[in-house]
Amino acid sequence: MLSKNKIKLIHSLEQKKYRKKEGLFVAEGPKLVNELLKSMHCAGLFHTTAYSLPENGVLQVDEIETCTPEELQKASFLTTPQEVLALFQLPEESGDNLIQYPKSELCLALDGVQDPGNLGTICRVADWFGIRHIFCSQKTADVFAPKTIQATMGAIARVKIHYVDLVQFISELPQGTPVYGTLLDGENLYNQELENKGLLIMGNEGNGLTPEVRSLLNRSLYIPSYPSDCETSESLNVGVATAILCAEFRRRLQ
Repeated sequence: MLSKNKIKLIHSLEQKKYRKKEGLFVAEGPKLVNELLKSMHCAGLFHTTAYSLPENGVLQVDEIETCTPEELQKASFLTTPQEVLALFQLPEESGDNLIQYPKSELCLALDGVQDPGNLGTICRVADWFGIRHIFCSQKTADVFAPKTIQATMGAIARVKIHYVDLVQFISELPQGTPVYGTLLDGENLYNQELENKGLLIMGNEGNGLTPEVRSLLNRSLYIPSYPSDCETSESLNVGVATAILCAEFRRRLQ
């Protein structure tokens, strides 16, 4: 049985302050929950009889309760609940000075990306292309919000998200680190020399990169439209743009 107090707790985790207070976040649906169970500590798992816990690869589950579809509906953030809802422990936060930047890897940075769907999509893109670290400004959306977690489709289990003072973080990168960003007056992506290391920064959906971050770029890129002389959309969705850029960086490895 899923008690009223437990449902109240689950609903409170929609807000960041309560996620931080309780040290928990919500994930729903067999595919997502099973993915997170492999590498994250689960504080509570609430499921209908239609769900089966994986036999292997589960890290730790403190509490398991069977509930009715009606009870799950009351607790769920989804229009159509999917057999299981779980509470996972938030990863421990690291201070800016404790984060070791991986010098030999390509990493992403997000400068104020606000839409939960975009943030979740970027996490999935990073996961697909083997990018293990995303550095986010403090104005970037919270990746542990229910909508964002759902949008990651389990990528959050493999991609580490760091919230930092982005300007300070970039300023303190090792000398010579490639710092890429996309600008409307940047250089054609397909004509540039790209390294499979460094920091690739994506900006806010409406405003792009902040002036402070823009001033720290040492490589500016532009994704050209095709054909170049035809009228087209003003810009690309940030998730789509991230996918195009990451695909081109990885293509150069071939």
